[in-house]
Amino acid sequence: MKLNIALLAGDGIGPEVIDQAVKVSNAIAKKFNHEINWKPALTGAAAIDAVGEPYPDETHEICKNSDAVLFGAIGHPRFDNDPSAKVRPEQGLLKMRKALGLFANVRPTFTFPSLLDKSPLKKERIEGTDLVFLRELTGGIYFGEKGRKEEGNVAFDHCVYSREEVQRLARKGFELAMTRSKKLCCVDKANVLETSRLWRETVQAMEKDYPEVEVSYEFVDAVAMRLVQWPNSYDVLITENLFGDILTDEASVISGSMGLMPSASLGADIGLFEPIHGSYPQAAGKNIANPMATVLSAAMMFENFGLLDEGKAIRDVVNKALDQGIVTEDLAENGTSYGTAEVGDWLAEHI
Repeated sequence: MKLNIALLAGDGIGPEVIDQAVKVSNAIAKKFNHEINWKPALTGAAAIDAVGEPYPDETHEICKNSDAVLFGAIGHPRFDNDPSAKVRPEQGLLKMRKALGLFANVRPTFTFPSLLDKSPLKKERIEGTDLVFLRELTGGIYFGEKGRKEEGNVAFDHCVYSREEVQRLARKGFELAMTRSKKLCCVDKANVLETSRLWRETVQAMEKDYPEVEVSYEFVDAVAMRLVQWPNSYDVLITENLFGDILTDEASVISGSMGLMPSASLGADIGLFEPIHGSYPQAAGKNIANPMATVLSAAMMFENFGLLDEGKAIRDVVNKALDQGIVTEDLAENGTSYGTAEVGDWLAEHI
């Protein structure tokens, strides 16, 4: 298969972890007889510095004309520490999601047998955890009308959803549940929020189309509690943008490190694949960042093309590396760790 992949390294540790995912993907392409054409493009603070925009038109054209996007990270502290900044790296990510129609963020959470003791949760609580969040990505409070009034002393952010937005996300959730344990949880705050009541009634109306799927409805605060009590009681969860943003970060610590969790953002035509961690600017250029989440995001990318053996080969070699202690300092024991590039080289070589 010939693949055209847009490569958006972004900011902070983004370029370093992306380099390792490229190494691994190229090794997979060689092993399975594929051809990958990488198409680098600017985004985030790097793009602001270069052209004044966090998601330039040229980058959008490259992404739009690619089969998928492999993405590193966005963010820089000089913008975080300046509340008055008019242009921010994160605006590029929101713009990209909207422009590419990436409405479904797929965030798996699973455990690694060799790292169960690294989790802040007890081993017996997390063993066997294998759940997936589908977070709605292009609506809700992040995209609603926002502003200030009364001389800047009052601020507002409106949360707006349409039935169609809920249906298309829920449909992906039902379809994913059918391929797994046929359990779907709709996470909302329907006792308080009108948008949540729309979510709940919309999903309830769709249940008849998927009679094999067992559907539950839980308030977001209850899910936040149960995620750390009994995470393995969940399978597929669907929720709106803000709730999903918070809950998926909470779920990520179950595995023992945010540096291990991949994600995909899917739309009708294209998918974007990225690690869930941020740009971690404190580690940039130090060759200490964990590349595993980005490498596993590449595995999700191959699987999205239907190349399941390729995805499995990546997952297998990552598990092998973890078992043998070929890890960066965040996962190292007894002071023995490897650099970001060394981990990438080892993975590619063993593929």
